[in-house]
Amino acid sequence: MAPNPDTDEKTPPMFTPFKLRGLELINRVVMSPLCMYSAENGVVGDWHVVHLGSRAIGGAGLIFAEMTAVHPDGRISIRDAGIWDDKHTAPWKRVVDFVHEHTESKIGIQLGHAGRKADTGLSWVRGTDAQMEYGFDIIAPTDIPVSERARTPRVITHEEIVVLPGLYKRAAERAHEAGFDALNFHCAHGYLMSSFISPLSNHRNDEYGGPLENRMRLPLDVFAEIRKAWPADKPIVVRISAVDWEKGGHEIEDAVEVTKMFQAAGADAVDVSSGMVTNKRPPDTSLFQVPFAERIRAETGIATMAVGNIENGDQMNEIIRSGQADFCVVGRGHIYDPYLTRHIAREIGYDYPWPNEYGRGGGFRSGL
Repeated sequence: MAPNPDTDEKTPPMFTPFKLRGLELINRVVMSPLCMYSAENGVVGDWHVVHLGSRAIGGAGLIFAEMTAVHPDGRISIRDAGIWDDKHTAPWKRVVDFVHEHTESKIGIQLGHAGRKADTGLSWVRGTDAQMEYGFDIIAPTDIPVSERARTPRVITHEEIVVLPGLYKRAAERAHEAGFDALNFHCAHGYLMSSFISPLSNHRNDEYGGPLENRMRLPLDVFAEIRKAWPADKPIVVRISAVDWEKGGHEIEDAVEVTKMFQAAGADAVDVSSGMVTNKRPPDTSLFQVPFAERIRAETGIATMAVGNIENGDQMNEIIRSGQADFCVVGRGHIYDPYLTRHIAREIGYDYPWPNEYGRGGGFRSGL
């Protein structure tokens, strides 16, 4: 774990560096993976260069690309990014190369499979299977739809389950070929891995269902293959749902145990979110998930990423200073302001250099 930010009184906690495995990060600000629904057959393009590149220029220490599908039927929408095919590697490399060439930020990618939340539509247009020649084959551990209005998923077979670790492994290999600095393994929000972990969505009676150890079997098998494929000096972050916000679902005590299992398998940090296993909405109040990151950090010693309605620099600095989390993951703030990190530095009077290309605006360099 990185040194206590209190040891450097001149540097605001959110601007202190952190080493995650072999990855040196310039600050504690992370841009959350945000689906852009702008890929064609999984291939990313100009939008992703601008979207991710601008946030890197904006000063966040670590940028995460959106949840990227390891299988074409595992997309959240028909326009989701993919990494299930070799054709996806070069376009992603173009994005990564821009970030590395023009900024000090690092860039990671989130790997996932939507499972029973797969949809052929877009976030702003309701999709139907008719939009595709064959439609998505929606799978889950049990034939329980995510909501009353959702399609009933097909129960994934044992033969299909054992193939999944290999899909993730190959995706991790492509991500390394593209030059990504870190991986985020999506095990939250009711997507496929999450639906195996939660007792609300996993009612299997074989070795993949029942007690937590069984429900974690597939996610841990997948993680093991990712860890083997991913370079030893590069970190893997796991995004988890700390609580399910519904009776009979996971509570924070379960999340601590889940974290310990991933930690023992070689995870470097957990990105602590919550909910969305069912359609029940979690609270939408400021900092509502930060206590989960704090509890997990205190009980496991693993680096944690706090996420959820973190709105300003004062909150980020207090979260880091007080040891509630090691990183602050910000989504909506980065949508609203790509230069969020640099603007916070200016607001608090911290001298955070701007890129040379913006040198004519010299006042920015001194935070004036």
